[in-house]
Amino acid sequence: MKQLFSISLCLLLSAYGFGQKKETLSAKDKAVVEHFKNDYKKKNYKKFEGKITVKDNLVQFDDKFFYYDKSDKILAQLLKEGLIYPQLLTDYQMQKFLDETTDKTQKRFLRLQKDPKAAFDTNGISLNDASELTFLNPGPTVRRFKITCKDYRISQALTYYIELTYKEATAKTTMEDFIKNSKLTYLYQKTVN
Repeated sequence: MKQLFSISLCLLLSAYGFGQKKETLSAKDKAVVEHFKNDYKKKNYKKFEGKITVKDNLVQFDDKFFYYDKSDKILAQLLKEGLIYPQLLTDYQMQKFLDETTDKTQKRFLRLQKDPKAAFDTNGISLNDASELTFLNPGPTVRRFKITCKDYRISQALTYYIELTYKEATAKTTMEDFIKNSKLTYLYQKTVN
């Protein structure tokens, strides 16, 4: 009887211990979770409507291009579907600068430029390491991803956080079908320290 009691007690305690394990988030992941809680505003971005050409490790969008890691299936599909493209990221970076910069002299100087977008041009950057952030996904119709960006003109890497929405998606929808049928509904850029 003592043995049976001991075994059942051990099983109960070990089941409780295993049930309490939870994936712990890094400080960077916690900051992203906070960002989505506090600063998230859903938006609808257009897919690229021009000609997309894929050559080896380069994807060309009309006259602009990105380098990417061919082995990264998620990133390859995001680019081929026209969800992420240079003109989108250039416009995003320029708008971010205008929204966040409080220096009126810099804003005035930007307006005097012949081509103000040239300073924010993302043509020729390298994108890699696309990964789904499952801990941020609110449900099967919304998936959030992280993409690392390396720009040869600046020393720091950037991370883009994106959200894709596919209203007819279920828990069984494959990643490929999800990306193919989704819309970009959120874009956020953060500097990697």
